[in-house]
Amino acid sequence: MNRSRLAPGAGIVTVPGDRPVLRTSEGEFLRIDTGRADPGELVDRLTAGEGERPHSDELDRLIAAFEEAGHAVTGPRRPPLTGRAVHLLGDPVLTGPLSRSAAAEGAEVHPATADDVARLAGKRNAAVVWCLDSPVPEGLWTAADRLPARHTAWLRCHREGAHTWIEPLASAPGDITSAHVRLRRLAATAAHRELAAYWAGHRTPDTGPHPTEASAALIAALLTADLIAWANGEPPRGATTLPARRRLRRVDLRDLTVTEHPVLPVPEVAPLPVPVTRAKA
Repeated sequence: MNRSRLAPGAGIVTVPGDRPVLRTSEGEFLRIDTGRADPGELVDRLTAGEGERPHSDELDRLIAAFEEAGHAVTGPRRPPLTGRAVHLLGDPVLTGPLSRSAAAEGAEVHPATADDVARLAGKRNAAVVWCLDSPVPEGLWTAADRLPARHTAWLRCHREGAHTWIEPLASAPGDITSAHVRLRRLAATAAHRELAAYWAGHRTPDTGPHPTEASAALIAALLTADLIAWANGEPPRGATTLPARRRLRRVDLRDLTVTEHPVLPVPEVAPLPVPVTRAKA
């Protein structure tokens, strides 16, 4: 039988002269009513202390309450990306750190090419992550934008000058695609013609800066956090940031600052009616 233990991040604080307090993984302090159970025996049951495990009906009730509330777990820790496949495309300066980071969280990491994208559509426990150390060429991500409609996760980042943009994770029909992000960014700037020309390649040769080991590690960590949010299916309790499916992040490669911007999908609109031309009599 697996032994119950405190959940990762949780702990019991002993207050001199008062009842023990649970510090939850979210940082809240909750008083513990141990009833007739001995507080020390409760700590022994929920920690890795050696010796004979205390047992009583009152202790069993307390342990069950801890487990039901998510403050105690049984069995070994299961990495959050266990059972998920992550297919990586793009530039090694970014895919290398991301591969290591995702694998450390339990993901099965596979290299992929642009030709593999269509084959991966429809795989519900798979994510396609495309990382570019450059602006996105016109049409490169068109096929990948169709992945969320078939419930395959789609995550991407690219660099424009000194900024790397991490676009929202998309995993279901109606989620934000790269095409939506382009439309939203064009609508948000007065220099929309210039930005469109920049994306289309009408620009001088790239002068960097390219990701360093530190900035690439930061980008990999942010992408991995989005993958974990996808695997969990919902934001963690107490989260104060925007959900991964609704935020656009910009990483300044010069000072490693990160800014978040809320973004929504662009609804489809009906085409304009074709004017009817009447022939003259």
